[in-house]
Amino acid sequence: MAGTGSRPEQPDPAGDLGGVVEGRNAVREALRAGQPIRKLQVSKTARLRGGLLEVVQEARRRGIPVQFVDPRHLDQVSVTGAHQGVVAWLAVRPLLELEELLERARSVPDPVLVLVDGVEDPRNLGAILRTAEAVGAVGAVIPTRRSAGLSPAVAKASAGAVMHLPVAGVVNLARAVEACKEAGFWVVAADPRASVDYDEARLDPPLALVVGGEERGVRRLVRERCDAVVRIPMRGRVESLNVSVAAAILLYEVLRRLRARQREAGSP
Repeated sequence: MAGTGSRPEQPDPAGDLGGVVEGRNAVREALRAGQPIRKLQVSKTARLRGGLLEVVQEARRRGIPVQFVDPRHLDQVSVTGAHQGVVAWLAVRPLLELEELLERARSVPDPVLVLVDGVEDPRNLGAILRTAEAVGAVGAVIPTRRSAGLSPAVAKASAGAVMHLPVAGVVNLARAVEACKEAGFWVVAADPRASVDYDEARLDPPLALVVGGEERGVRRLVRERCDAVVRIPMRGRVESLNVSVAAAILLYEVLRRLRARQREAGSP
């Protein structure tokens, strides 16, 4: 249950290639057409002027992360060999605004959200989204920076769940926690250093469950804004679980309690 630092100068994981648009004119038209773009990578040796400056300004206006990288990285990921110092990485679908996701949640009985803090491995993010969709979560929230994003590799790892599960992108996850609380959600973070076991904690919807990246876990500023912090007890020698496994355990505990409550109430 922890997270790695960003390594923008390195190629994306295998399976992420192919979802790119390269070249100044092509990227500008993709932006104008409203294509879902999860990040822009620009050569750090390129001069920001003319068409390239226009592309960077438009990306920033739309809240798309812009990374300045070694030009050799762009050479490696380029398909045409004519990237002109800029590559746009496409998402498999657009991210929602958090407000839209919270509005959808208002019409759902016992809504559950998953907030994913800095998971950069697409296999882990895909597995989390797959489990969230499987248990009937209303959606997920991911940062637009320091996150795997909705890449083709994430879509593959999710077994297509990203096409069914609404996912919102936010610049600041700590503020997203506050927005969820204001919308009536009880927000619970998972952290192996917590003093309360998950099976002894309140996990009642409306619930927003926060899980952290591969090495750092849930960041302090995010964790401190949550209503509660829980741990999954470990009896072996390892100190923590893979984040996607931890998310699955917690999500199915929520589902187990909901089903038990429904049976007690005589619901099908």
